[in-house]
Amino acid sequence: MHDHATNNPGKCPFPHGQTAGSTDATVSAPVAKAPGKCPVMHGSNTSIEQGMKQWWPNALNLDILHQHDTKTNPLGADFDYRAELKSLDFEALKKDVVALMTDSQEWWPADWGHYGGLMIRMSWHAAGSYRTADGRGGGGTGNQRFSPLNSWPDNANLDKARRLLWPIKKKYGNKLSWADLLILAGNVAYESMGLKTFGFGFGREDIWHPEKDTYWGSESEWLAKSEGRYASEDRDTLENPLAAVQMGLIYVNPEGVDGNPDPLRTAKDMRVTFARMAMNDEETVALTAGGHTVGKCHGNGSAADLGPAPEGADVEEQGLGWINKKGRGIGRNTVTSGIEGAWTTHPTRWDNGYFKMLLGHEWALRKSPAGAWQWEPMNIKEEDKPVDVEDPSIRYNPIMTDADMALKMDPEYRKISERFAADPAYFSETFARAWFKLTHRDMGPKVRYVGPWVPKEDLIWQDPVPAGTVGWDVAAAKARIAASGLSIGELVATAWDSARTFRGSDMRGGANGARIRLAPQRDWEGNEPDRLSRVLRVLTPIAAEFGASVADVIVLAGNVGVEKALQAAGTDVPVPFTPGRGDATPEQTDAESFAPLEPIHDGYRNWVKKSYAVKPEELMLDRTQLMGLTAAEMTVLVGGMRVLGTNHGGTRHGVFTDRVGALTTDFFVGLVDMANVWEPRGENLYYIRDRKSGEVKWTATRVDLVFGSNSILRAYAELYAQDDSREKFARDFVAAWTKVMNADRFDLRG
Repeated sequence: MHDHATNNPGKCPFPHGQTAGSTDATVSAPVAKAPGKCPVMHGSNTSIEQGMKQWWPNALNLDILHQHDTKTNPLGADFDYRAELKSLDFEALKKDVVALMTDSQEWWPADWGHYGGLMIRMSWHAAGSYRTADGRGGGGTGNQRFSPLNSWPDNANLDKARRLLWPIKKKYGNKLSWADLLILAGNVAYESMGLKTFGFGFGREDIWHPEKDTYWGSESEWLAKSEGRYASEDRDTLENPLAAVQMGLIYVNPEGVDGNPDPLRTAKDMRVTFARMAMNDEETVALTAGGHTVGKCHGNGSAADLGPAPEGADVEEQGLGWINKKGRGIGRNTVTSGIEGAWTTHPTRWDNGYFKMLLGHEWALRKSPAGAWQWEPMNIKEEDKPVDVEDPSIRYNPIMTDADMALKMDPEYRKISERFAADPAYFSETFARAWFKLTHRDMGPKVRYVGPWVPKEDLIWQDPVPAGTVGWDVAAAKARIAASGLSIGELVATAWDSARTFRGSDMRGGANGARIRLAPQRDWEGNEPDRLSRVLRVLTPIAAEFGASVADVIVLAGNVGVEKALQAAGTDVPVPFTPGRGDATPEQTDAESFAPLEPIHDGYRNWVKKSYAVKPEELMLDRTQLMGLTAAEMTVLVGGMRVLGTNHGGTRHGVFTDRVGALTTDFFVGLVDMANVWEPRGENLYYIRDRKSGEVKWTATRVDLVFGSNSILRAYAELYAQDDSREKFARDFVAAWTKVMNADRFDLRG
């Protein structure tokens, strides 16, 4: 089912020498004048954008904050996908997808007349790009339609799967997103071949342009040797946040580490990679075996005959890639990964044949017709061989990849494989649950799922939160908090720390559930455990007194702090609050899975855990994008947090005010004041001196000063430093603050 790592020499869509995933290219050379001058300025806009990065490579690039810009969405701001889903005929849709599995055989014929393997691989590779470190990747946005994923070597020929689905997308229109359809197709494919799936949830909304700033690795060439991703020979040192072992792969190389067969080394790669996809050993074995129970690999031909990937193909290919114009290139002559063959006797049937084949034979290394390493059985009965995809009178040897052999040779994987082999029902159930997890892991809490096939069971990886209470006396609770003796900085910092874990990439984290009071979050250095414990000892009894959740009271307390600061600054802007958050229990919290959410930096509270290769201001941009904030929202929040006294550890860096605790524009006024000079005083430390007296007025970090040095951020800073911007600053801060506090309130989004 899973074709991986084509050795297609077609043109790489990334300019060599540039970081993969970027859109940088060499600055255009002057074009010689020709008769009949063209009215179009060739490359004018793109050359400027690309040149900015090449002329000033160290300048802070804010592009990551422009991902998912609403201006690229043709459906408009009023479009509500969840509302559209309510009118979708789910049963009719499933029937159409089932019918597709054996229809439309003309231009891209299905193996054995069934597209199941192809569709499952498409869904797997859409979902399998997810990684736990930053929650990016996955199938939740339909990003497989765009570069670089649409042209990854590991995704070769999945363009055909997506194109086969177009008639269904056309029929159901805006009631069905591409993101949902790409995952649904694999789910229905399994059902059509006999698997009882665990369920399915709709609700994935499409993006409309590439996520070009997602970091997929530093390599400039596809399938470059993996050594650049590892700190040492130890395969556990794979660079964070990456999960795949090589550029252009979804997870591991099927031929072995860097294409060198060694199942025990491959097992190490699998263990790391699947763990970074949030899977344990049992789920890893189940997914590998279940994915390879159906379908086949394709390598019956020469990869040199393939044309470029979709992003590099010419206009007549109409978005398709890897076209073979030298030979037949379809059916039994298809080339994708270079490995050739099926894993099981009946590749369009869900059964336990994978383990029977893997454990029941001895295997030897062979080369495929395309020259790729694969394992084939040393002795096998003719009737146990899978038949040719076009002619059932012809049979071929089954194959195993290095990853398959790892399930036989790694001691722990072997135990699990033998257990699954002896209990087919247990295998089917385990796989169905793991497949559901794989395809829904980046959707966030179950409240975001839509449709009739959503399982009733709450799963711990969905981060369940009990329903919160409403109707309690918010005004009285605010009064109690205001009189509690907690400072503005303590109130605001605690609410911020509770909410800042939210990641829009996989909809995890946030204030709902109040997991900041549970392990492991209560002990995170970034949460200042002593201060946190002191604040919770005050707020928890208040929550109990009013029948509110601790989660609600933490956020309400932050609002109280902001309102106090507004009053101290002489402004009167209400801070919205909507109760309804719940409190998660330890039993509802998978402590291990929350480890990747631990902050190691927070530019908003002017804190970096230690020195990193990445600059503090770049770390801040990454966190800001995950939180779903814009550059303007980032600016107003940083400026406000500085004067509220929320710096980690109580440092004075960036606190350009004598009125700490008043929500003023003093940070911006002090930052852009030309009566100052700025002096480096060590790593990430600067003195701000009075230009005339030389007196040190303040200290600052890179995160503070970037709002004055970066031309875009300075424009925002100057806006808020204006004398007529005090009211605007207050309102903008409250709006951005409320956005952060409510980021995980999916119940408020309809």
